[in-house]
Amino acid sequence: MKRFVGLAAGMAMLAVCVVPVSVGAEARPGVPPARVAWGACPAKDGDKYAALAEHLGAECGTVRVPLDYREPWGHAIQLAVNRIKAKVPRDGNHLGVLLVNPGGPGASGRDLAVQVAATLPREVRERYDIVGFDPRGVGASRPAMRCVDPEVYFRPPRPDAVPHSRAAENVLLSRAADYANRCGNLYSWLLPHMNTENVARDLDRIRAALGEKRISYLGYSYGTYIGAVYATLFPKRVKRMVMDSVVAPDGQWYASNLEQDRAFEKRHRALMAWTARHNRVYRLGDTAKRTRFAWYATRSRLAERPAGGVVGPSEFDDVFTVAGYTDRVWPELAAAWSAYVRQGDPKPLVAAWEKHGKSDADDENGYAVYLATQCRDSRWPRDWKTWRRDMTKVYREARFLTWPNAWFNAPCAFWPVQGGEPVKVRGTWRLPPILMLQSRSDAATPYAGALKTRAKFPTARMVVEGGGQHGISLVGNQCVDRHLVAYLKDGTVPAQGTRCAATAAPRPKDHLSSGKQSRHERLTGVLAR
Repeated sequence: MKRFVGLAAGMAMLAVCVVPVSVGAEARPGVPPARVAWGACPAKDGDKYAALAEHLGAECGTVRVPLDYREPWGHAIQLAVNRIKAKVPRDGNHLGVLLVNPGGPGASGRDLAVQVAATLPREVRERYDIVGFDPRGVGASRPAMRCVDPEVYFRPPRPDAVPHSRAAENVLLSRAADYANRCGNLYSWLLPHMNTENVARDLDRIRAALGEKRISYLGYSYGTYIGAVYATLFPKRVKRMVMDSVVAPDGQWYASNLEQDRAFEKRHRALMAWTARHNRVYRLGDTAKRTRFAWYATRSRLAERPAGGVVGPSEFDDVFTVAGYTDRVWPELAAAWSAYVRQGDPKPLVAAWEKHGKSDADDENGYAVYLATQCRDSRWPRDWKTWRRDMTKVYREARFLTWPNAWFNAPCAFWPVQGGEPVKVRGTWRLPPILMLQSRSDAATPYAGALKTRAKFPTARMVVEGGGQHGISLVGNQCVDRHLVAYLKDGTVPAQGTRCAATAAPRPKDHLSSGKQSRHERLTGVLAR
């Protein structure tokens, strides 16, 4: 699940001629990739970090990788990469390459490389070449998947994600059937090869193209699953590995989404309780029960009359889903909600949606790759009755996100390529120490799944933060960052069971000075899987 939640699913099975390919197919050795030819990064309209990237001396290049690793001499695709070079020489205290990935699936890693380089302490940053990449199908990589016109498909207000009748359900089903059909028509040659195993193999091709025997890796959210698969396939090529906000190891995404629904319900209730504690400011109810009632009443009102003509119930879901990833936005969202309810002013709510929920062409590209990867990684129910039964059951206990999350993923029920068997993630004692960072109440990557991944890697040590932030390093928690920096510098890992306190709870007026969420926080905190 990603930030633009509340999309719809498809209705009829699709018939697209593709050749099934085993997800676990054995890769054959092929021609070594050419070394990256680094050059200036191309300008991109609206790139907020272009000036920062230029200041840091970012360079850009490409790496060619096989479309199908069973046919390494066959068709190739192109991955976009960037690099912020270390300041120290190779024969000095240079620590090699640190590859970074923000998750998704479908998120671009090149902005994250710039943000990590700008945020890490100098004594670490200047000793690593920090490298970001756009995974296959994403961003500046070629081809970049684009299945629909985002201005049409995401045009607000979208249908209510909670279907109150079979007719409403059929509208939602037909939307994503159309989405899956369009992706199949455009990319039938690509879809069989869109899976996490191939992304991990691409990562190793990038390693080879950089001329490195081993790499260090920092992955957030779904990026931790890429890291886990890479460590399983290439344990001897791992130097250091950080997994921040750790995905469960089994790659069974349908079941993972149901666990997300329950975890997001807890976070949403935490937000309602926080809003109630500050009732003098927001006047939305002095108990969590009353604020929850007010929230669902607002949602019903928006179904009848969308705020500003654009924020309907699904857009309202989108905005408040962001609050499940980070409590930094709670004051802003509570204030916008209060202004709408208490003053009849829709402008702050519309502004919040435009900032946190509105989808553009980059989001549609990310959504296409998200579906292509998750639908291919593992098997999904093909009978919609199974989905309806499971969502109806979970909705009774997790009302907030169950149906929006279902519709976001439901195209997998109709995807033109069947899901395969995920890589069996497992670590060995041959791996170096691995650092895992996890918040106790993370909704997008629940704690129970992180524990399962830790159990797969005998060399892993986990630092647990007491809050619910998704993506806990390099966003202000000094305790977490202290462990991260120590590990990146010399491989030092803390004792198993190390705890860090959560950052201070937000205050009602924090949103007045917080400004827009940073691109780093957006990538690591609201593009989760």
